[in-house]
Amino acid sequence: MDEAAVVRLLRGVAAPNGGPGGGPGGGDLVSAGLIDGIAIRDGAVQVALLADRAQAPAMEAARAQAEALLRQAGVAQVSVVLTGQKPPQAPPPSPAAAPKFLTGVKRVIAVASGKGGVGKSTVAVNLALALAGMGRRVGIIDADIYGPSLPRMLGLTGQPEVRGKMLIPVEAFGLRCMSIGFMVPETQAMIWRGPMVMGALTQMLGQTEWGALDIMVVDLPPGTGDAQLTLSQRVDLAGAVIVSTPQDIALIDARRGVAMFQMVNVPILGVVENMSFFCCPNCGHRSEIFGHGGAQAEAATLGVPFLGAVPLLAAVRAAGDAGLPSVLADPDGAAAMAFRAIAAAVAG
Repeated sequence: MDEAAVVRLLRGVAAPNGGPGGGPGGGDLVSAGLIDGIAIRDGAVQVALLADRAQAPAMEAARAQAEALLRQAGVAQVSVVLTGQKPPQAPPPSPAAAPKFLTGVKRVIAVASGKGGVGKSTVAVNLALALAGMGRRVGIIDADIYGPSLPRMLGLTGQPEVRGKMLIPVEAFGLRCMSIGFMVPETQAMIWRGPMVMGALTQMLGQTEWGALDIMVVDLPPGTGDAQLTLSQRVDLAGAVIVSTPQDIALIDARRGVAMFQMVNVPILGVVENMSFFCCPNCGHRSEIFGHGGAQAEAATLGVPFLGAVPLLAAVRAAGDAGLPSVLADPDGAAAMAFRAIAAAVAG
């Protein structure tokens, strides 16, 4: 006895007058839409029939007839029960219909990577500062709730001001900034489930008084999860910058990041190869620790722009730890020049 055979048998049971929810009846139990569920396991058959309290007396005869038919068909264990009419469920709100965030910003740029540890936040911060240095009004959001790094990289401490129900962004070096790191200590573990993380992200996007900005840089967490989808659905993104190191294992994940944004119709502004090569500060010898040119080759394969390569320098790490990013700490250095070239390509 399978489900199709059970359905055929139930078509032989007349439906009482009054269909589900008091609507028109007639016909058999199946065509009247009174079958709520069928379960078959180890030879036992269970059937649930829809009936609200007012219909229950009229449905009792049909329930008993259905049970008898199944027994006559050779089913040893039969259970036909009446279940309450399910109230109609309102469809969930469409993400496309939800109000958009950052509507006062002319261009919103996501900086993303498929995996962590590729220097995405370093690129995002220096990109934002380089864009601000070109005369743009720039903001930056640290969307990595579990691992916020923006406060440390910009040398910021303290909490943002709250006016009414709106957060006031913290300002540093001409940037308007927001991060969950302003609101929790560095040593506190963010043991939050997905809804709490999305609540914090939407607060930074929609309950922050950003004012009029030319560009917003959003430093996304690694991967292709909730934060990326929320941003693509609730923000009109001008495009995404994908950050990778040259080695194959990082490029695999960068490829997933590109594919995710393409699936949600977000343009790929280009790929950045970070930690592209290392030059010894003493002898000048160049060493390609993670390989070299992999991100540029991947960009060509994917048919997206290659925005530039950033060298692996101890000074970049030291500048980030000290709260004075490379674009400001060493404006004539190789890293700062690379970041400004990338910013010019993105601005274009």
